[in-house]
Amino acid sequence: MSQTILLVEDDDKLASLVAEFLESNDYQVQIEANGSKAIDLIIEQQPRAVILDVMLPGADGLTVCRTVRPHYSGPILMLTSMSDDIDEVAGLETGADDYLSKPVKSRVLLAHLRALLRRVEVSEAIENSTDFIHAGKVKINPQNRTVISDGQVVHLTTAEYNLLWLLAERSGEVVSREELHRKTFRLEYDGTDRSIDLRISRLRKKLGDDPKLPYIIKTIRGEGYLLTK
Repeated sequence: MSQTILLVEDDDKLASLVAEFLESNDYQVQIEANGSKAIDLIIEQQPRAVILDVMLPGADGLTVCRTVRPHYSGPILMLTSMSDDIDEVAGLETGADDYLSKPVKSRVLLAHLRALLRRVEVSEAIENSTDFIHAGKVKINPQNRTVISDGQVVHLTTAEYNLLWLLAERSGEVVSREELHRKTFRLEYDGTDRSIDLRISRLRKKLGDDPKLPYIIKTIRGEGYLLTK
């Protein structure tokens, strides 16, 4: 995987300002303004992380995210000038790991980027572990981050894998939404944020879980989530 941050933004002035700020904080940055070209770059170069605007020429950010996800497991941070919650939900459901509405302060963007990259580092540390976890029909090989569900290899994003690992470490036990939120975002849960619920929904879909009657990741009403043992 490349160490470069790919910034996909068609506003030349904004892209230059963001790139300059990130480079001043010791990141290598490549800028691409066209969504269609960005798809090829992401798949071919496998950047360390992608900062992706939603409104782009060629292919919009949602299409870019949806297209590259089967081929790219690194973190994707979406930026948009739209503030509708539906757009945030759509972004997360297409595979984005985080979402910020423009205008966003440079230091806030940097903090979110660093948080995403820390999760990657955690994931890479997990990969070097020799422990194996088996939870029901789900098997996880931490050495190469392979996930198998019902005999089929499942391709997960970094965020999805880390969330599954949090549940798998305590398979058979209920893990509260508050704990999952705190360990995922390093923020206290405010009681209303749906980010964990959205990621659980996406994870269930990839694992082949029944959305109406889930048997792999169960919702324990009023308590949290449980990965069956």
